[in-house]
Amino acid sequence: MGSGVAQALAQAGKRVFLLDLSESVLDKALLEIKQNLRFQRMFTKKDDATTAKDPLSLISTTTDYRVLNEVDFVIENVTESWETKRQVFVELEANCPTRTIFSSNTSAIPITRLASVTKRPSQVIGTHFMNPVALKPVVEVIRGFHTSPETVQATLDLLASMGKEGVLVNDSPGFVSNRVLMLTVNEAIFVLQDQVAIAEDIDRIFRLCFGHKMGPLETADLIGLDTILSSLEVLYESFNDPKFKPSPLLRKLVAAGLLGRKSGRGFYSYGDGDRAS
Repeated sequence: MGSGVAQALAQAGKRVFLLDLSESVLDKALLEIKQNLRFQRMFTKKDDATTAKDPLSLISTTTDYRVLNEVDFVIENVTESWETKRQVFVELEANCPTRTIFSSNTSAIPITRLASVTKRPSQVIGTHFMNPVALKPVVEVIRGFHTSPETVQATLDLLASMGKEGVLVNDSPGFVSNRVLMLTVNEAIFVLQDQVAIAEDIDRIFRLCFGHKMGPLETADLIGLDTILSSLEVLYESFNDPKFKPSPLLRKLVAAGLLGRKSGRGFYSYGDGDRAS
């Protein structure tokens, strides 16, 4: 997701610093962005003026938080773990100027909780991008308890400059999209676990009967089964409601390292980026 957001920003002509834990991870991200740009050019008119001429030239990679000492806007995209996100926001607070807005591309963790570890809670907001970022025109924008109108407007303006519409919602674990989606995905996994239907038929019903572009199990593979599990655990902990309790099959697949597209196998097997059941 982080590389997708960086790509979308660069395509909109924004200067981007892509920060991660290691150079190898960053090299992989740049390669992914390069491949995505090449693929997009195959379907984009040559005279399209909405995209920067050379997006890759606008992206710099780093493992050092100190390069963020002049940035105006940060979009955090780390794993769906409270402790990991908390540490990132502490580093951001220590290295970014006071004007900088902090946004989180979290799937379920409340924005107000993230804002509590900073000295600028009015400048903390959620920007829940959908995957794949380049192809999704809408971003769920989450207003925390202290988020100011100015922060909301600056965020909506940034998204508009990227050609994306921000839909503003109030802070709650899972917000709108994942509070509903994670229930659907989890129940689809229970249906598979109970042998009511095979994965292909579960997804086929959602695509053909409801007009969804992807079924819930295909969607889970795209998002990452580890992220699905983490999101459900956050929702279960936050609401103390058994309806969010992750299915045993989901836990089993994650423990086995079958995480979906990124590992090559989840509910489906993947080769060369293509789905194969």
